[in-house]
Amino acid sequence: MIEVEIDDPYEAGAKISAIRSVREDPLGDRFARGYIDQAQFDAGREFQRHFGIAERGPSARQLSEAEDGAPPRENLTDGQLLAGKWLAKCYRKLGADGSALVHDMLVHAMSAKQIAESRGLAGQDWDKYFAKRLWECLNTLAVVYGFATGDKIVRDGTKDLTVQ
Repeated sequence: MIEVEIDDPYEAGAKISAIRSVREDPLGDRFARGYIDQAQFDAGREFQRHFGIAERGPSARQLSEAEDGAPPRENLTDGQLLAGKWLAKCYRKLGADGSALVHDMLVHAMSAKQIAESRGLAGQDWDKYFAKRLWECLNTLAVVYGFATGDKIVRDGTKDLTVQ
């Protein structure tokens, strides 16, 4: 359980404190226990947000045939394209292994222990190894997103992104 501030439903613009469970939130759990810092936590949430935007897909439409017989084209939004660029930058910096670990934790909500078990590796040493690797990956994301360097991205994702 962690304490969070949320919008007061009875007073516009006001905030209230609430308790939130982190049972199904490995990132929140690691933050609540002090295993990761604020920059790593914020970077993990930003990755999750970008993943959600990029994977949402075009809005649902009637799947009728176009006049020429071809199926209708589905266009990506500017937000999806930008989120995809951020994810591509993250994946490049994390590498294949790091990207897989980040996906397991941030997208599939797996703990370090569950990640180890899913790879057929059991025991406390493996749990500690994956916890350390996740810490390193979150640290990399904090640098990519600018939370560790003081160069934070704009919340709507429109910070100038130079894709290398």
